[in-house]
Order: sequence, then C-alpha cells, then structure tokens
Amino acid sequence: MAQAKATKEQLFEMLNKAIAREIQVSIQYMWQHIQLVGFKGKIIGEDLKKISIKEMKHAEDIAEHLFKLGGIPTTKPNNIEVGSSLKEMLELDIKAENEAIELYKEIINFAKKQDDLATRRLFEKILLEEMEHLQTFENYLLD
Repeated sequence: MAQAKATKEQLFEMLNKAIAREIQVSIQYMWQHIQLVGFKGKIIGEDLKKISIKEMKHAEDIAEHLFKLGGIPTTKPNNIEVGSSLKEMLELDIKAENEAIELYKEIINFAKKQDDLATRRLFEKILLEEMEHLQTFENYLLD
C-alpha cells in the first residue's frame, strides 16, 4: 500500500513538472512572438505563436489528466527565459524542447512500468508534437 502511494506521488510530481514546463514555454514563446521584428522575425514569430498555443493545450491536457488521477495541478511555470536576439531565443527554445523530450520519455517509461496506458498514450502524443517543435526551432537556427 505504501509503495502504491509513493508511486502515485512520484507520478503526480512528474506530471506537475510537465505542467510547469508547458506553462513556461507557452509564455516564453508568446513573449518571443511579440518581440520579434523584421521579415524573418515575423515569419518565425507566427510559428512561435502557434506553438505557444499548442504548449498551453499540452498544459491543459496534462492538468486535466492529473486532476482525474486525484492530483492538484501546479499553476507555477518554470523559469521563463525569453532571450534578447533571435539566435538566443531559438537556442533557449531548443534547450526547453530537449528538456521536455527527456522528461516525457521518462514519464512514458514510468507509465509503461506501472501499466498506466492513459498516461503513456497522452505523453506519447505530446512527445511527438514536442519533437516537431524542436525540429522547427533547429531548422530556423540553421537558416
């Protein structure tokens, strides 16, 4: 019984880490979108805006899942790092997406071990989208 409670608490902690990260990047990408100027900045900014909205949807989906499991979703984002140039912004975004990918793979593996199909499927879906975001940012950094 104590093991099951510890396992549940461990999952709740990981899900709240994911929520904090999703809130962070949602705000981070939106502020970057607002601040980018010039032709290239406006094009990248539109992608940042779209990705920001997807990230907020991820936060909502994870929070709903956590609440259904009996947990309380966090409202506090991780540290938001906007950057002062397009290159710095993209580097920060790449770092954030890599951190998400690492965390979400950890959550998926944890869910597999616990035979938690709902959590696993949710994070497999989100992981694919995070990998797409990473590719977008990497491509822009190469331009």
